[in-house]
Amino acid sequence: MVVDTRVEDNGVVSGASRPPSVDALARSLAGTGLPHALLVDVARSAIADGAVEDAASRAEAVRRRLLTPVINATGVLLHTNLGRAPLAHHQEARAQSVELDLVTGERGSRQRAVGQLLARLTGSEAAIVVNNNAAAVLLVLAALAAGRDVAVSRGESVEIGGGFRVPEVMEQSGARLVDVGTTNRTRLADYQRALERAGADVALVLKVHPSNYRVDGFVEDTSVEELAGLGVPVVADIGSGLLDATTPWWPGPPPAWLSGEPAARQTLAAGAALVTFSGDKLLGGPQAGIVAGRADLVARCAAHPLARALRPGGLVLAALQDLAVAYLRRDVCTTVPFWRHAAASVDELRRRATAITAESGVGDVVDLDAVPGAGSAPGTIISSAGIRLAGDHVARLRSAPTPIIARARDGATFLDLRAVDAADDPAIAAALR
Repeated sequence: MVVDTRVEDNGVVSGASRPPSVDALARSLAGTGLPHALLVDVARSAIADGAVEDAASRAEAVRRRLLTPVINATGVLLHTNLGRAPLAHHQEARAQSVELDLVTGERGSRQRAVGQLLARLTGSEAAIVVNNNAAAVLLVLAALAAGRDVAVSRGESVEIGGGFRVPEVMEQSGARLVDVGTTNRTRLADYQRALERAGADVALVLKVHPSNYRVDGFVEDTSVEELAGLGVPVVADIGSGLLDATTPWWPGPPPAWLSGEPAARQTLAAGAALVTFSGDKLLGGPQAGIVAGRADLVARCAAHPLARALRPGGLVLAALQDLAVAYLRRDVCTTVPFWRHAAASVDELRRRATAITAESGVGDVVDLDAVPGAGSAPGTIISSAGIRLAGDHVARLRSAPTPIIARARDGATFLDLRAVDAADDPAIAAALR
């Protein structure tokens, strides 16, 4: 039996002699702030399903599935599900000299402005930008090794987030994968034997950052410096985007949690011909992939047809330019959110947590362990602090006006403040109240 309904003036659906029109039901949902066209879709679906009374909750679900700013209280600074490195960027709605050389008045390269800054920061001859690091690896392989062999340690032939598999990327590029060594131990002699077997057909040696994959125990690998002596260009996918292991922008010596993380400047200095890395991880910028190193190899990548398909737009280039300038000023720990969050002292986080619990009257202040995230510095932790709530409140916090993303374990909910801006503390206190 079909139950007829009517939409009252206040938007409430009540029993009536016939169902409301699609337009009337859609207009009753206008308070969600969704465009009328989307509300019509919701209304039509609800009426067709005989669930007019669910129309409001369906509209709310549509609204909440749109991209929405959230508060990252997970303790994962670079949370892939939350967009990795948070970054504010503003530019005027005006034309931009993306491919115009203002000195000569002629057409220029969109890569020149940002590329020269990134080259300066990495100590390389040249650099270009594409839309993510997977694209950077694909472009390098396609431009420099299509139809030829590329030597990769079996321990680095990995799959990382999003289904990025080194053998599959190699196949798409047209290069041929040559497995070297074993999963846990790959020595220089293994590479030498592989090159002897393949002869002159080996175009590159590819060294891959294993990201969130790690093997401990009976392991051995070969350094970039050793590989550079083989006489074949070495391409190092360092992944996470640490520019310089000495972290000259950091207040004090390099943080312990970056120990062992490969850095672009040192990898190139060790003999790598090229490095590739992400823009939205330890670099702290927008999603992008960067190729830096020898000018002749970078030029071949830039000239490859794939480079146009993988190139970034003006918004990404402008954001990266601002970021690169901040690194050159060495003020990223105050101007770039990722580094500002990473540099906050545990005492400061405890003080903020204490203020939040005092204002809300809810929760206990606790010490926590945060992580860099997004495959950066795998296995390391960053000391942190936050708030513990008895019980699982993850779903309720996620439904706050500004959704708060927290974690639940062992019968409690934890809000780690390491990746939370202090400006969001009042919103957390309000949600806890």
